[in-house]
Amino acid sequence: MLRGRLITIEGLEGAGKSTSIDTIATQLNDHGVPFITTREPGGTDLGENVRKILLAHADIPMHAMTELLLMFAARVEHVDKIITPAIEAGRWVICDRFTDSSYAYQGGGRGLALEDIATLESILIPDIKPDYTLMLDVPVEEGLARAGRHSSLDRFEQEEVAFFERARQVFLKRSEAHDRFYVIDAAREVASVQEDIAQWIVSVIRETST
Repeated sequence: MLRGRLITIEGLEGAGKSTSIDTIATQLNDHGVPFITTREPGGTDLGENVRKILLAHADIPMHAMTELLLMFAARVEHVDKIITPAIEAGRWVICDRFTDSSYAYQGGGRGLALEDIATLESILIPDIKPDYTLMLDVPVEEGLARAGRHSSLDRFEQEEVAFFERARQVFLKRSEAHDRFYVIDAAREVASVQEDIAQWIVSVIRETST
């Protein structure tokens, strides 16, 4: 049995991750590739409960390290219960956010040391790394405007512009450091962006089948 693949979708709020995941799912279906879609924080019952805590507004701010540890607690369960079994069964996993978001949001945004995040990653999920990462890059103010049009803002979406600027820079630096990233300008017209994503995932399918 062929090993499945882990494809992660990253980007700021309003970058269009949900639409892009739909595009990827369509292409995988069309090419007969078995897959599941999931998200972080979330994916498991425990993870979804942690997600509610992380996104909910609170009178007392959450400590940045508490936030990071909650993210990794949910991630360990996610990897153990959902991601690893699917990959070992030959399915592809399409995940809305993964560890790169911790580097961007808790590292860049909150100011935690990237080295500390790397240490947690190496201890808690040493055997799982994304095979491919789609990075949807959009200017911060454009992304936040989109997010605000679609729904009420969660705890992260209400952060100041500077928080997201720092997060974006970490995303971009990581994309330069890791060959698994495919960065796309998501500020363009939606149809054009999705056409590029469809072409990209088809090339990934062909690459992994040879």
